[in-house]
Amino acid sequence: MKRVLFICGRGRSRSPTAAQLFADWPGVATDFAGVSPDADDVLSADQLDWADVIMVMEQRHRTRLSEGYRGALKGRAVINLAIPDRYTFMDAALIALLKERAGPHLQ
Repeated sequence: MKRVLFICGRGRSRSPTAAQLFADWPGVATDFAGVSPDADDVLSADQLDWADVIMVMEQRHRTRLSEGYRGALKGRAVINLAIPDRYTFMDAALIALLKERAGPHLQ
């Protein structure tokens, strides 16, 4: 089972959409978090330990990971999906982008 952690800023739209979208894919387990202090679900070291693959929505999220959790990232792939913060939860356009950009990494 591939354990995939999706990360965005506040964990309200992009990463929870991704986690829900891919949760039913065969061989994939998902979780999500935000890297901002005011995130609904703030990223924890336990989540990073759990993940095989980490997918961030923007480069700034990867930068925050590198700054705050450098040791926990060793040996884990971190993929930048380059999806800007302009979508709502389960937005059809967001779902299409996630399938296009994250989907190939999950097969």
